[in-house]
This record gives sequence, C-alpha cells and structure tokens, in this order.
Amino acid sequence: MANPSFFLFFFFLLVVTSSARAPPQDPELIVKELEREINGSRRELGYLSCGTGNPIDDCWRCDPNWEANRQRLADCAYGFGKNALGGKNGKTYVVTDSGDDDPVNPKPGTLRYAVIQNEPLWIIFARDMVIQLKEELIMNSYKTIDGRGASVHIANGPCITIQYVTNIIIHGVHIHDCKQGGNTYVRDSPEHYGYRTISDGDGVSIFGSSHIWVDHCSLSNCHDGLIDAIHGSTAITISNNYMTHHDKVMLLGHSDSYTQDKDMQVTIAFNHFGEGLVQRMPRCRHGYFHVVNNDYTHWEMYAIGGSAAPTINSQGNRFLAPDNTFSKEVTKREDAPESQWSHWNWRSEGDLMLNGAFFTPSGGGASSSYAKAYSLSARPSSLVGTITTYAGALNCRKGSRC
Repeated sequence: MANPSFFLFFFFLLVVTSSARAPPQDPELIVKELEREINGSRRELGYLSCGTGNPIDDCWRCDPNWEANRQRLADCAYGFGKNALGGKNGKTYVVTDSGDDDPVNPKPGTLRYAVIQNEPLWIIFARDMVIQLKEELIMNSYKTIDGRGASVHIANGPCITIQYVTNIIIHGVHIHDCKQGGNTYVRDSPEHYGYRTISDGDGVSIFGSSHIWVDHCSLSNCHDGLIDAIHGSTAITISNNYMTHHDKVMLLGHSDSYTQDKDMQVTIAFNHFGEGLVQRMPRCRHGYFHVVNNDYTHWEMYAIGGSAAPTINSQGNRFLAPDNTFSKEVTKREDAPESQWSHWNWRSEGDLMLNGAFFTPSGGGASSSYAKAYSLSARPSSLVGTITTYAGALNCRKGSRC
C-alpha cells in the first residue's frame, strides 16, 4: 500500500485550487479533513493499490479487467486537473479508420469525427494505428482519448488542439513529429467549422481551457512545444508522460504581459524528462506550478524556468545535471534582473541533486505551517526511479494488468 501521506497532498490541492494565494489554515485541521475525504473516496472507488507509490497508477493499473472498466480512469487523476471528467458517463466510441481525408467533413469512424461531437465520448481504438492528421485535431468538451490496448501514434502532421473547451483526458498515446497546419478550414463541432491561421505545431496545445489531464503519453520531436498551456488555461495535471528529443518542452503561460494567466494552476507529476531535451521542463509565467516526483535525466540548458513572477513549488524530484559544466543549474529566470526575481517564490523541498545539479530558490517562502502541510505532498526523491518506471504510453493488453 502506498504511503497514505502521499495521497493527502493531492486532496490538499483541492483546498488551495479555489484560492492559491489565500492564507493557510491550520495544517493539523487540514490533514484531519483530508483523511476523512480520502477514506470516503476509497470506499466509493473500491480503491486498488499496486504498491508502486504512484497514486494514479495504483488507482487502476492493477485491475486485470481494466478493459471492461475503462472509465474508472477518470476517477484516478490527482493535482489541479483532478476533476477532469473527460468522456466519463458517455458512450464508448471506437476509432476504426486512421484516415483524416477531410477536416471539414470528417468520416464516421475517424478520430476527428469523434472529438468534435457535442456529447461526452470515451474514445478508444480498434487496433494499432498511425494517424497522420491533415490539420489540427480541434477537440470539443467532455472527451477522453484512451489509447490503452493499442499502439496509437498521432504523428507527422498537425496534432492536438484543446481550445476554449473543458474536461479533456488524453491518455496512452504516442504524440510525435508534429507539424504546423492552418490557412484552411477545420471543423470543431457538428454545427461549426472555421478558418484557422497557421498553428504552432505543438504536440498538445491547451488554449483558454480548463480541467485538462494528459497522462501516460510519449511525446517527442514537435515543431514548437510538446505540451503548451496558455491564455487563461487552468486546472491542469500533466502526469506519467515520457518526453524526449525536443528543444522547448513545455510552456505554461502565454506572455509576460498576459496577466490572465495569474489564475493558472498546473500540477506536473511523475513524468520522465529523458534524453535529447534542452529546456522548458516547464517554463512558467504568472501562475502556480507544482512540480512533484519527476525524473529529470537530461537537459542541455536548464530544467525549470520562468518569468513574470510565477510561483514554483518543486518537491521530491530527481535532477541529474548534464556533464556540461555550464548547465548544472536546474533553474533559469528570464526577462528580469535579480532585484525583481529575488522576490519570486521558487521553492525546492526534498529534491535530489546529482552530478552537480543545483536549484536557486527565491522569495520569502511560505509560512512554516503552510510548508508543514505541503511536506505531505511528495514521496522521497529516492523513490522517483520506481515511481516513474512506466512513464509514457503503456503496453496494455486485454485480460492482464497494464
């Protein structure tokens, strides 16, 4: 059974989501309330534990009947994106056609046809397939893309756009070699299609959207970012992903002048930032970012950066610095002199620094009671290797545990 204190943190996030800057309550009262909520939730979900220490995986992966209980996954998120429903309680839609011949009039059976529908859908795949999209895949609200049970690649064309929608889950797919698209018409609902200008070429682009969860995906080598969240997006969890071979990995916050991103709240947990990565794991602006129990085994410039006074709480991560003596620092402040960034609240707690890695903290820090409550958040950094062993798209097969 995973350490119960680990689960307390993620329910605690729900307390702070509504007001991340509110004065902290007595941590002992918080813990008692969270224990009550956790016990109730476990009874409701029939809680499973594989003993990995990864609460998301322990919620569903040890069930050999996962294929018959796919929508259970929607109950397993943690962090700020915990309430992302995806297509929960909707019909199951099976993608049978890997084509994308007409982005304005998509054929039934294609992924594009599924994601633009108005009703909640849990989207799965009939077989292994590579989907080369002609244009951005513009999603409608309340959709889950669930790649478990098949090897699904969205690659070699424009990729996923989550724009002005809510409640999206992307799970278990390979997203790579994403290109720019645009200067054409694309449908985003059964009733509407519109003209799209040139897209950024992200793997997953989150724009003005909320309650988003990207989990157990493998991402690499896209034109711009692997996962970017901008323009007031919030309530996001990015977890259990394996990211490789890319320059600007993850941008969270549109620009220094776009102050609406002050409400952005993102949890980045249990990911493996692997070979061939350069920077932005993530790069943050304005909002609140919790970076917990991730494994950083490669960066060429820096791991975590930001500008415009974001709050960054780094806990229980493992940072392996490159051999390059000029890139040992985990952190990078941009577009501000030290007289300004010295007041930004960037904290490191329980992080493991290897090969000369170092994190430069700043800001006055939280109160001692707030820090005490947050000390429940992360497993020890020495366990990160175990927690992130299965980051990325899983090889799930019907009738056995993933």
